[in-house]
Amino acid sequence: MKFDLQPFLLTFELAALTTALLYLIGLPVAYFLAHTKTRIKPVWEAVISLPLILPPSVLGFYFLLAFSKTGFLGAFWERMFGHQLAFSFDGLVLGSMIFSLPFMVHPLLSGFSGIDRGIVEASYTLGKSRLETLRRVILPNMKGALLTGGVLAFAHTVGEFGVVLMIGGSIPGKTKVASIAIYDLVESLNYYEAHVYAGILFTFSFAILITVYLINKRIDVQ
Repeated sequence: MKFDLQPFLLTFELAALTTALLYLIGLPVAYFLAHTKTRIKPVWEAVISLPLILPPSVLGFYFLLAFSKTGFLGAFWERMFGHQLAFSFDGLVLGSMIFSLPFMVHPLLSGFSGIDRGIVEASYTLGKSRLETLRRVILPNMKGALLTGGVLAFAHTVGEFGVVLMIGGSIPGKTKVASIAIYDLVESLNYYEAHVYAGILFTFSFAILITVYLINKRIDVQ
């Protein structure tokens, strides 16, 4: 059997980059949702949660239209960066960010909502700014939520199939991630190699979840 490591490397690169970018987006979004009093808050929550219930093929189809050369995002991207967004690694990152956004935002939102307002008010009383209070008081007290959000976003991106197939296809070294490689192997009736690829992803996913539960348990004990 000729084992191709490239789909796994591409998968973990996609998941790591997506997770890092989702931290940058998810933290302010979750903070806003946790503290806003606006009447349209349920609308924002519904928009963010939409990828949880929409079939990946539906999201992938609309992403494909938006990312194509004639789509509003695709046309802009090609003017700015000189290459199309659809069937590119950049397109996979952008699509993965949108598709995995609720997996990052929901744990962070729970973390922000669970912070004791007393310690926050005490920080303000001591003259600390909102940013300093966030960095030194709030975030250190929601380590479990930060870890859970990152791990769920990473693991969800690793397991993506429908969206990445629709917007990325199966271009080796560019968009052919592990889940697509498994699909291609099954299509060619190469079940043995498909078992190997699927077993690696299964083991990785199980191991990362066990790790999260153990770390969260340790954080709760502290």
